[in-house]
Amino acid sequence: MTWNNLGAWRLLLVLWLLPLAGCSVYSFTGTNIDPAVKTFSVATFPNNATNGPSFLSQRFSEDLRDYFQRNTTLKLVPRDGDLQFEGQIVAYDFAPAAIQRQDGRDQAGINRLTIQVRVKFTNTKDPKQDFEQTFQSNGDFAATQDITVINNDQAAIRRITDRVITDVFNKSVANW
Repeated sequence: MTWNNLGAWRLLLVLWLLPLAGCSVYSFTGTNIDPAVKTFSVATFPNNATNGPSFLSQRFSEDLRDYFQRNTTLKLVPRDGDLQFEGQIVAYDFAPAAIQRQDGRDQAGINRLTIQVRVKFTNTKDPKQDFEQTFQSNGDFAATQDITVINNDQAAIRRITDRVITDVFNKSVANW
């Protein structure tokens, strides 16, 4: 066998093995999921905050499930998934965020809604990845909007909870 033939065979071998190099646990969504992990489960997150709209518990839980289904190849199971999410909504706080002095009185320039969710994550395949953490996000609203108006604006609340869900996703499967 000549050097050129040997070089060609080496090149073919490298080209043949190259696709196998992609069989690691990284994906284009930024996840870092062990191939042994096949399923996930999300328990309903009860709203244990002192206030908040009645739909918040169900909406947050469903949105968390949907996010994982869209961004991973994991199969959703009702309980006992390889990855397990449970927790509770612990705070739903609406308060002035920017105080302005107007006509000799202090008034809110904007109001801020802050939502905190306590998440317990269990990775049955790698318990070193387990965590329990509170995630928080907020949104600012015009001072003219009161909490009743905001509670009826599901899209506004969803923008806040979507950021919490993204943080939970990144912490649990993207290792950020």
